Amino acid sequence: MSLWPAIALVLLVAIAILWRFAKPSGPLALGVAAGLAAGLAGYVIQGRPDLPSHPVEPRAEAYRGDTSFAKQRGALLENLGDVGAWLNFADALQRAGMTERAVEAMKVATKAFPESPDLWVGLGNALAVHGDGFVSPAARLAFARAAEIAPDHPAPLYFLGMAWLQSGQPGEALATWRELREKSPPDAPWLPDLDRKIEAAETMQKMGVGG
Repeated sequence: MSLWPAIALVLLVAIAILWRFAKPSGPLALGVAAGLAAGLAGYVIQGRPDLPSHPVEPRAEAYRGDTSFAKQRGALLENLGDVGAWLNFADALQRAGMTERAVEAMKVATKAFPESPDLWVGLGNALAVHGDGFVSPAARLAFARAAEIAPDHPAPLYFLGMAWLQSGQPGEALATWRELREKSPPDAPWLPDLDRKIEAAETMQKMGVGG
């Protein structure tokens, strides 16, 4: 049985109660909205209640210090085509709290392998994470570059939408995901997941999140 409707309902009811009785305003309202949006967005993005539970995979070893970072980067530069390794490297850095290093790693990767849309998506995501969820012009440019390289690839718009949602801006996420929805073939395998995210973002927007 899917837990998604119940969890989403709890979060949305919390928003409604807060706005009905506490009536936060100014910075407090923005902080509350951002916090609740991040909670719902995180579940929408990462949660898959429709799938059976499974053991959590061990996290990659944290990269500490310039020496470790330089060694890993050097090893990756010897095998530029290993896009997955670059993305895993950046992910490990982010999970270790080294978000600036993750951005640097993805910049090195995109310069060394500029025609990979996945690396440009990785750079856009790294920039958004480093900016505490803020989708900066640089992040948007990275996603746009990925879309330019592979206009039919769903990843650039898909992950740009996720970045917008995580930043508490469901309206921007909706615009991005609806564009992807219109461009997608009717039998595209990513449509069911995309439709769930669109529905969740619409609900968040109706509740006034990001408004």
